[in-house]
Amino acid sequence: MMRVKFLLSVSILFALSTDIYAQRRAKAEDSEESYKSFTSFGVTTNTNSGILGGAVFRQSSALGSKLFGKNQYRYLAVELVNVKHPKELSQQDFVTGARLVYGKQNYLFVLRPEYGRELTLFSRQDDEGISISGIVAAGPSLGLEKPYMVQFQSSDGRVVTEPFDPVKHAGSTQTTGIVGAGSFFQGFGQTKIVPGLHVKTAMSFELSAFRENVTGVEIGFIAEAFTRKVQIMAFAENRSFFTSGYLTLYFGSKKR
Repeated sequence: MMRVKFLLSVSILFALSTDIYAQRRAKAEDSEESYKSFTSFGVTTNTNSGILGGAVFRQSSALGSKLFGKNQYRYLAVELVNVKHPKELSQQDFVTGARLVYGKQNYLFVLRPEYGRELTLFSRQDDEGISISGIVAAGPSLGLEKPYMVQFQSSDGRVVTEPFDPVKHAGSTQTTGIVGAGSFFQGFGQTKIVPGLHVKTAMSFELSAFRENVTGVEIGFIAEAFTRKVQIMAFAENRSFFTSGYLTLYFGSKKR
């Protein structure tokens, strides 16, 4: 009799635990699927830039179908980043205190519209833990080749601001030469456009602790090709194909 009661009790507990597990799983799935869009802004750094590489706007919208049983999203993003040459070295004049990247001909800013897919690999439950997604995206690259302006002192003592010219400015002497860098905001009217394409793969880690907010990190790899070599440095090998690893810290919100 005791054995029958014991088995009956175990059966009831098993049924209750199964029901509770099913309810929690259904609740987690409902919570996961209730968010239809994620919108965020971020700052990014990459191996071809300084500490602050650029800015990013990104949006993910839920799709009706699943891939490999996982939720998938339409991934849209726009990035504006600064790409530097590995040979860039900022120098400071000990007399004037002015800083200069000698030999730099152009800045390279790249505008990257992106379209792709984001696949949820691990979901958060009840706003706890970390949500991990995989991202694949591609799109055009709009390279903006802006002249690097320098302040040049001519033989008559006048100081003029002009784009760096490797022929004219390389033969500087004590009476004529570069005395510093020009303003960053000068030279935009002489910017040249260099079209290209890029593709990226990434992992996104959502760390937010609040239900309607998004805070996360995107870590990935980008390969990018332009239609011609971009003239960043005058006395170094320039390229038309770039690769870089990047990290983006983003903040935003999500909607049901």
